Amino acid sequence: MENPDKRIISFIRKHHVLTLATVSDNKPWCANCFYSFMDDKNMLVFTSDNATQHIKNINENSQVAASIVLETKVIGKIQGIQLTGEAIKPSAEIANQVKINYLKRFPFAILMNTSLWVLIIHQIKFTDNSLGFGKKLFWKNEL
Repeated sequence: MENPDKRIISFIRKHHVLTLATVSDNKPWCANCFYSFMDDKNMLVFTSDNATQHIKNINENSQVAASIVLETKVIGKIQGIQLTGEAIKPSAEIANQVKINYLKRFPFAILMNTSLWVLIIHQIKFTDNSLGFGKKLFWKNEL
């Protein structure tokens, strides 16, 4: 499995909130979630309550889209990721590793009564105006 460009990985590591887009029964929904990144597995880890609309949608359709952005008014500094992937419960083989990864980034989460989820990244488009206006880097996970 080829890893994304190091500039993409660096951007993902610098941030901690993604906007997750889901759909169920032809009705879209989005939610903002704290995430950690497991770069060795090209997946994001997030936590959410099972009663939320986005988790209900994921239980019906695990295919999702997400974005991670740098908020700025300076055009030359605009950066952001758009990605697609599959959101699932972590398998038993990696569940402990996923939990450690998330709690290392967000220790307060140990107090929360929520479930951990992983977003297996399928493809990424990274817009980075610091490399030139409208410069885009692409990565596709060859599963």
